[in-house]
Amino acid sequence: MPKEEVEVLVEGGKADPGPPLGPALGPLGVNIQEVVEEINRKTKDFEGMEVPVKIIVDTDTGEFEVKVGTPPTSAIIKSELGIEKGAHEPRHEVVGDLSMEQAIKIAKMKFDDMLSYDLKTATKEVLGTCGSMGVTVEGKDPKEVQKEIDEGKWDDLFEKFEEEEE
Repeated sequence: MPKEEVEVLVEGGKADPGPPLGPALGPLGVNIQEVVEEINRKTKDFEGMEVPVKIIVDTDTGEFEVKVGTPPTSAIIKSELGIEKGAHEPRHEVVGDLSMEQAIKIAKMKFDDMLSYDLKTATKEVLGTCGSMGVTVEGKDPKEVQKEIDEGKWDDLFEKFEEEEE
């Protein structure tokens, strides 16, 4: 049973049979409308964000499986801040300010897709993305907040988030 994989980036809850999905799925003999409905059902929580989706199709039977990744960190940051795009000159222009709680929340959402081994390092990764987008954290340069994490300034907040996990 030969399987084909199609990977696309779609807006959460708003996939449609047009490009890029239709042309990619058409030759595989799968019911495109069923695939679109499944994608929209699985991505509705990511409305307004670009979401990576993998469709695995059994070309003999037309059966399919939809796997949804998490949106890029930058898309989640933009959604949290309600902004369209990052800064044109990130080190010189500020387009928004993220709270430390928001940064940790994003790190928790993305944790399984990151190379980080704990919530602190995952949050520092999110802060790195903030820096490249022109987003401050708690009104400061994200690099400064990364140092504060290393110094233990935010330990109480991390403990609170880790207790919620348990």
